[in-house]
Amino acid sequence: MTTAVLAGSTGLVGSHILTHLLTSPNTSSVHAYTRRSLPTADPKAHALQSTDTSTWSSLFPQSAQLFLSALGTTKASAGSVEKQRAIDLDLNYSLAQAAKSAGVDTYVLISSQGANSASSFAYPKMKGELEDKVKALGFKHCVILRPGLIVGDRQESRPAEAVARFLAGALRKVSPGMVEGFAQDADVIAKAAVRAGELCLQGKRDEGVWMLGQAEIVKLAKEDN
Repeated sequence: MTTAVLAGSTGLVGSHILTHLLTSPNTSSVHAYTRRSLPTADPKAHALQSTDTSTWSSLFPQSAQLFLSALGTTKASAGSVEKQRAIDLDLNYSLAQAAKSAGVDTYVLISSQGANSASSFAYPKMKGELEDKVKALGFKHCVILRPGLIVGDRQESRPAEAVARFLAGALRKVSPGMVEGFAQDADVIAKAAVRAGELCLQGKRDEGVWMLGQAEIVKLAKEDN
């Protein structure tokens, strides 16, 4: 049975990851980072709660085998690119370091299509820099998912994404395959993330870095346990 730790538990993808972890027969407990109370009374869920994210790395449990991060924000929500980097890159990396120090073997990161540390654009650059940094930590298994447009109901407003999600919804009514090449449901990404982590823990994947693009994410989410 697995003890898992999750960052980004109240976000669009992270909330679905939390649900899949809690319902998985392979998971004994889930420790979830949060600034506010977790939206579940499941006895398997344990909140790592603090409004001061600088303390989060010190809260990392010492008995976990699996760490998943869907932690991220936007420039608009954060207030600036620098503040967005502080969460998407710096906080994420600090938690990855804490996981490595705690003896976690399997690390799963929700990144982004186009992540590239050499990019001249802020968002793909910070995502690429994070990928490079966590790869260098040397986890036994380092799984990186690179979804495209993430489809689902967000709490915050993102007008451009709303238009794209509307288009994705219209195309899905014609054929799901028309959408899967550029957009994935948050629940599909979450299911693939949990499934990937479990496969690694079960010894069904080679050690090292496992990169999952959009097609691989959809395929893995459709596989039976």
